[in-house]
Amino acid sequence: MCPLRSSLSNVYLKLENLQPSGSFKSRGVGNMMLHAAAAAKPGADVHFYCSSGGNAGLACATSATSLNRRATIVVPTTTSPFMISKLRLLGAEVHQVGQNWLQADRHLRESLIAHDPNGVYVPPFDHPHVWAGASTMVDEIASQLPDPVSAIVCSVGGGGLLNGLADGITQNTWACDQVPRLMAVETVGADSLHASVVAGKHVTLPGITSMAGSLGAPRVSDRTWEVARNTPGFRSVTVSDAEAAMACVQFVDDARMAVEMACGATLATAYNGMLRKHFGVGMSDEEWARQNVVLIVCGGSNVSMKILDEYRAKFGDAS
Repeated sequence: MCPLRSSLSNVYLKLENLQPSGSFKSRGVGNMMLHAAAAAKPGADVHFYCSSGGNAGLACATSATSLNRRATIVVPTTTSPFMISKLRLLGAEVHQVGQNWLQADRHLRESLIAHDPNGVYVPPFDHPHVWAGASTMVDEIASQLPDPVSAIVCSVGGGGLLNGLADGITQNTWACDQVPRLMAVETVGADSLHASVVAGKHVTLPGITSMAGSLGAPRVSDRTWEVARNTPGFRSVTVSDAEAAMACVQFVDDARMAVEMACGATLATAYNGMLRKHFGVGMSDEEWARQNVVLIVCGGSNVSMKILDEYRAKFGDAS
């Protein structure tokens, strides 16, 4: 982890953008695939199938290469050519189907893997092995930050990362018995969890209107909804596409690291004052300066300097 001085508090960055596939997905998807490969019959020609807006697919394709296995990735038609080219460069077979992840996933299940006896389904977020992989970053946070951790902040699409963080928090022992609170961040238009929290029931969005395609799950997992309802001190917040995009622009200036808009949603909370609004109410500047907040820099590969320049041009005056 590395520190980011922002909003007077101690903000630490968990740099999941440095994982082999470019995002935190390598932890959960990689863990799930290792278990599946180990459980396969000797000599079986295991073929991995993953539905993804991009990053889970990249993690699947990256892990399949390491395991010397085949991978087929189904992405929505809204996925950028930039991401599709990355998948194909890793040797994956790519199908573009549907307007969102749910439609892509349905095609994968019904039209592809159902007809492949060696097919192994790799869920992008909704599986205990995926959550277990994501939970390992909390083990690292607990060992690297001996002082109390006030909060851990992450972006939410389908919820696999949030589920893993919740499990990791429960499984670890924390300094001074101060258990970190969780903040889930979504962009407006890809805010299926926040919509559920506001409605008081598990809801499905009618569609995704945010530019943050990696957050484009119209419905979070049942486990994620359970985490939101039952975790003490849980926060669900949203930021605009403009805030998320300009956080990416600011971050490349501050840290010289390029991340995609889905990751920018979390970073935006460090730039727009939201962290203090939720975790530092009533604190003096001195008290707030002693708070340790961890942002999960989830990464993502749907980013380039050209894309960041486009964000700056489109949102520079709107954020």
